[in-house]
Amino acid sequence: MQDQVLETQTSPLSFLDLETSGKVHFNLPPAALVEHALAKKEGYLTTSGALMADTGEFTGRSPKDRYIVIDDQTKDSVWWGDINIAFDSEKFDALLEKMKVYLQDKDLFVRDAYAGADPTHRLNLRVINTWAWHNLFCNNMFLRPSQEELLNFEHDFTIICAPDFKADPEIDGTENSNFAILNLSKRMILIGGTGYAGEIKKGIFSVLNYILPHEKQILSMHCSANVGEAGDTAIFFGLSGTGKTTLSADPKRGLIGDDEHGWTSDGVFNFEGGCYAKVIHLSREKEPEIYDAIRFGSIVENTRFKADSREIDYSNKSVTQNTRTAYPIDFIPNAILPSMAGIPKNIFFLTADAFGVIPPISKLTKSQAMYHFISGYTAKVAGTEMGITEPKLTFSACFGAAFLPLHPTAYATLFGEKMEKYETNVWLINTGWTGGPYGTGSRMKLSYTRAMISAALEGKLDEVEFKQHPSFGFQVPQTCPNVPSEILNPRATWPNPENYDKQAKELANSFVKNFDQFKDFASVEILQGAPKI
Repeated sequence: MQDQVLETQTSPLSFLDLETSGKVHFNLPPAALVEHALAKKEGYLTTSGALMADTGEFTGRSPKDRYIVIDDQTKDSVWWGDINIAFDSEKFDALLEKMKVYLQDKDLFVRDAYAGADPTHRLNLRVINTWAWHNLFCNNMFLRPSQEELLNFEHDFTIICAPDFKADPEIDGTENSNFAILNLSKRMILIGGTGYAGEIKKGIFSVLNYILPHEKQILSMHCSANVGEAGDTAIFFGLSGTGKTTLSADPKRGLIGDDEHGWTSDGVFNFEGGCYAKVIHLSREKEPEIYDAIRFGSIVENTRFKADSREIDYSNKSVTQNTRTAYPIDFIPNAILPSMAGIPKNIFFLTADAFGVIPPISKLTKSQAMYHFISGYTAKVAGTEMGITEPKLTFSACFGAAFLPLHPTAYATLFGEKMEKYETNVWLINTGWTGGPYGTGSRMKLSYTRAMISAALEGKLDEVEFKQHPSFGFQVPQTCPNVPSEILNPRATWPNPENYDKQAKELANSFVKNFDQFKDFASVEILQGAPKI
């Protein structure tokens, strides 16, 4: 009898004019989805209770196969180019019809969910999956309506994800057989040819990055966020390898979210209902919260077992370095529910500067904050990605260029307005190298970085002496509790200060060169934040 209840067919696809001869599984609980995934041989159960699944050919997003439909609504508002690739609206309609034919005889897993913890600004989603574990992923990553809310649930955005459906590029207008296509007018996302679940999550993030700033003047942000006992909200921006997850995971502070947030006139809210964390070399000693969250109901992607066991081998990268876990946010003990908090008092831009130039902590003016927000700088070092043998400059607009439908200056301008209105402090933190570049200097001690962030959060830097950095113009504190004063000024840590000056000039020139692509759209105030060369 219980199984019959779980297998009840519904008619959630009538709005698509789609009749299916397969079974439609509507809002199944996690345990039932795990059962289906195991029965369909989509994955394995691990000793921790988590479901292990593979994403297939694609172990990460495919940015060059992500499109936005160009139509009357989007043609003049979207930032078209290599990031936002235009897709013909008629081709979209034709591809949708092909997908509907494909889905007619498939078992489908349908889920209603929210994107956005703030009820005033949330998006009501309906997700249609052909894979059971993908539907579990959506359950974990989006916000979960109560049973009462589901009774009267009306969706306003639809995602169809069919990994085994492949497009025909010559007919369908795609570059390859895999695709992720956003239709902002019809409020739909089509995903096919890829089993990487992150395409679903980031597709909705891209949608919110369009709707919230463009229609509501709400700043959407690719960041983590936490809040202290006194209600002081902090935001952490940073690209991979800068310490965003590590530094925002503070047992003394509540976790609002680890990846996607909105900033309204009332405060900050998480877009998601879960976390999607990397697990390569994960250990309980280093990241106990994430390690212990990997239990029944969680998913691990592209991992492998230790020999002759069902224990996850987190050091195994035979499939990819990008091994991940997806779990509900309430699997983290200090998560704030609902995931909302007040206006941020402090914002941290994290960079792992492999050239040893950026001070370990500095305070930014409004102009500098907007400029560096658009720049989104870090540096990758040998070992972080295949083919990298020496430090490599990396710039990603607004710390998430791949998900920005609008021009970066639109987000930066909104960022600056909010920073000024709410008198929010913006700090640049270098978690990278000091005393010289990578290979010569040393990595900044995590204990020092934590001490600097704590000092900023607690207001202990408000009255200390600051000096201006000669190249970048940042205000650099000369003292900080529990941090040796000599490391605060990077030039003084280099054996030869003249070599530092040369390296600083080269890095400043790189910033200016990168910003050339934005300067025609940037205001005078934003341009005033550029380094002086």
